[in-house]
Amino acid sequence: MANNVFDLAELRKLIDEQSAVPPRPPEETPVAEQEALTFPPVLLAPDAELAGIVPTVPLVADAIRLMKWTGTREVTPEGLPVAADAHAAAAELGLDAARLRLVWIVAVNTGLLQIAGGHASRGPLPERLSVEATLEFWDGVVMDVLDRADEGLTGSAVVDEHLAEMLATVYSVRSGVAIANLARGILQSHEVACEPGAIEMRRLAASLPAELLDALALLAYCGLVEQTAAGRTALTPLGVWAVRRDLLREGHDAPTTAEVEVFADLSAAELVEALVKGAATQSAVAGWLERRPPAQAAHDLIEIAAEGTAGQRGAVGAILEELGPEAEAPVREALALPLMRRYAASWLHIRDLDAPTLSPDDHTWIAVDSLAALMHLSGPAAGRLDPEPGEDLIRLVGEMPAVGHPDTIAVLDMLAAAHDDKAVVKAARKAAMKARSLAHTKLG
Repeated sequence: MANNVFDLAELRKLIDEQSAVPPRPPEETPVAEQEALTFPPVLLAPDAELAGIVPTVPLVADAIRLMKWTGTREVTPEGLPVAADAHAAAAELGLDAARLRLVWIVAVNTGLLQIAGGHASRGPLPERLSVEATLEFWDGVVMDVLDRADEGLTGSAVVDEHLAEMLATVYSVRSGVAIANLARGILQSHEVACEPGAIEMRRLAASLPAELLDALALLAYCGLVEQTAAGRTALTPLGVWAVRRDLLREGHDAPTTAEVEVFADLSAAELVEALVKGAATQSAVAGWLERRPPAQAAHDLIEIAAEGTAGQRGAVGAILEELGPEAEAPVREALALPLMRRYAASWLHIRDLDAPTLSPDDHTWIAVDSLAALMHLSGPAAGRLDPEPGEDLIRLVGEMPAVGHPDTIAVLDMLAAAHDDKAVVKAARKAAMKARSLAHTKLG
């Protein structure tokens, strides 16, 4: 077990990654399998204001101009303008071939143009759209742009590969990110994901700055980024709205400031209850902590966890992980609480503070508690159980009956009922029988 026992991620990983099959490379990993991330809350511009900006985005304005220029024209079997028309349109609109292709795709996919019977003509999109419809139109534009990254959007393969990650980084820093830092982050991500050789990394380091500038110019044309007065790259108001929408689609926690503020003044018990029920996400925690002294927050949370369920301990643990050494005093006091002493010791240890050593049985107890928390927080964990055999999980299951956790039998029954690996199911059933026998002996 990891020392950071308040974090359920390690337990989830233990269950989710028991496959003997090598992991797929990042570009092949489905969105559903990616880890959900929490992003800082953002202040969105009013919808009406955003909708008013959409027609002024250069890409959108060019798509409208292209629609008007096209009228009714023949297209290729692929639904693209024939060569003569493409050349004429590029000259008329002042676009190069790559940008014209992007504008054409956006115009077709958003309904400005429609393809039927081998011809392109004005689409069914009305002249005037409501605010809501305009923003949905804008969302479609951005989805078209981001989808092009798989086929070569920016002219830089490495930027295209890390485009979504780069936009998420800029989204997280509202004051903007220096271009040098963006380039450094892309290189680091590329090195981890693709493991290029030293020669290749040197080549990329030399070429990336210029490629990144060109890519940012394209993203500015698409209405997503802008340069701040300090020379940093930031998202435009429309970019913030669109990237947030994309993050939500991928299952990430990307709240608005308004969504987070409703939790800021709750009591500790109310916040924990909201987290357990799923009414609040981890993004609500930062705003809540900002409103109260760390030591007082820790004291109130520990008081709940010490007498609560595994689900409440899981929620409390996630909050306590956001606190630093200033919360040491109440956490140290929790060493005297039976249900919290292991968590308190781990919390102190990972912050390099004096702490008692946890035994292997203590770590197993925490594993049981964490799995029990998943049942409270997320319902049955069947959807997260990997069908492949896992010796570590089987070993852990065998150790569970001996540690005396009150939810041991429930956790083992859950694993026996929900896991697709027959070896895990067999081990869980055997361990559950042993746990029941031990419980009966103690009662006797």
